[in-house]
Amino acid sequence: MLPERFTIRSMVMFVVVLVAIAMLLPTLRAYVNQAGELREVQRDLAAAKEQRDSLQVELDRWDDRSYVIAQARDRLSFVMPGETAYRVLDPGTAGERLNPDTGEEVGPGLVDPSAAGLPWYSALWHSVKIAGQEGSADDATGGTPADDTTGDDSDGSTGTTDDTTGDDPGTTDDGGTP
Repeated sequence: MLPERFTIRSMVMFVVVLVAIAMLLPTLRAYVNQAGELREVQRDLAAAKEQRDSLQVELDRWDDRSYVIAQARDRLSFVMPGETAYRVLDPGTAGERLNPDTGEEVGPGLVDPSAAGLPWYSALWHSVKIAGQEGSADDATGGTPADDTTGDDSDGSTGTTDDTTGDDPGTTDDGGTP
């Protein structure tokens, strides 16, 4: 028979303890994982509340008229009526003091509205106006519009023009050919 220490009763008790551990271990593991996830979600919630508070403070700033004016000046280059806009160039970064678009020397004084460096909305409007003009590529560079209305002829031949002006040497005033 079995020795006294190892009885049936102790063997049954050992099996019951093993089954209890086997049943409780997955539950305990899930509890520990969920507790970690809960701490992470609480940290995310605290960060989201902090971000919400900072965004609310920034939103409340826009109720202040002086803040709105300052932002319009800084971000959009707005000026108040009667004020004059100046462009300040840092001499250390200006280098050659040449306008990269025209190649002309940039001097001190008022901002030239036709020069580069316009606020984005002015540059956009200027671009829209140029795009709507006939011969817009030449107008944008300051040249004169081409007499050719059919396109660029690389072989030197002339295109069609208004017959009443007589500008095209290939036509006569009455619309016929010479």
